[in-house]
Amino acid sequence: MKKVFLSFVFALLSVAGFAQTVWNVDTMHSSVNFNIKHMGISFVQGRFDKFDGKAVTKGNTLDNAELSFNVIVGSINTGVEMRDNHLKSADFFDAEKFPSMTFVTGSVVKEKNNSYIFKGKLTIKDVTKEISVPVTFGGVTKNQKGKEVMGFQASFKVNRLDYNIKYDPTGAGVAKEVDVDLYFEMVKQ
Repeated sequence: MKKVFLSFVFALLSVAGFAQTVWNVDTMHSSVNFNIKHMGISFVQGRFDKFDGKAVTKGNTLDNAELSFNVIVGSINTGVEMRDNHLKSADFFDAEKFPSMTFVTGSVVKEKNNSYIFKGKLTIKDVTKEISVPVTFGGVTKNQKGKEVMGFQASFKVNRLDYNIKYDPTGAGVAKEVDVDLYFEMVKQ
C-alpha cells in the first residue's frame, strides 16, 4: 500500500511540474500601436482597436511560453476616417480579403533581467515571415478583482514592403518601415 501511495504522490508531482497556465489578453488594458514616417518630415500614429491573444506558460514567467495574437485589420484607427478607409483598401492591408494579422511564437528566449526575445511567425496579408521581437516583462500582480495579471511590452520594426503593402514603394510619401509598439496585460484563466 505504501508503494502505491508513493507512486501516486510522485505522479501527482510530475503532473504539477508540467502544469500549464493560460493567460488571455485584457483588451481594456492593452494596445496595439504603430508609427510611420510621412513625407520624410513627420509621423502618423495609429492603433488597432480590436485584437485578442493568449499565452500558455509554465508558471508566472514568460520562460518557454507559447503565445498567439490576432489583430483585426478593419479596426485600424489613425483618427482620420478617410485615411483609415484608404489603409483598409487593397492599396495597403486589403482588409476585406485579409481580415486579420497574426503572430505565433516558435520560441521564447530569456535574456538578462526582465528581457526576452519572442521568435515567431508574423502573418500580414498573404505573407508569413519569421521575426524576432524584443520584449520587456513587467511581472505579475493581482488586479482589483483579485485575479492574477501579467504585463509585458514590445517594440519592433516591420518593413511593410515585405508583406505586400506596396503603396508608394519608394517610401517617399509613406515610409517603408513601420514602428510597432505593443502593450499587453493578460489575465490568468
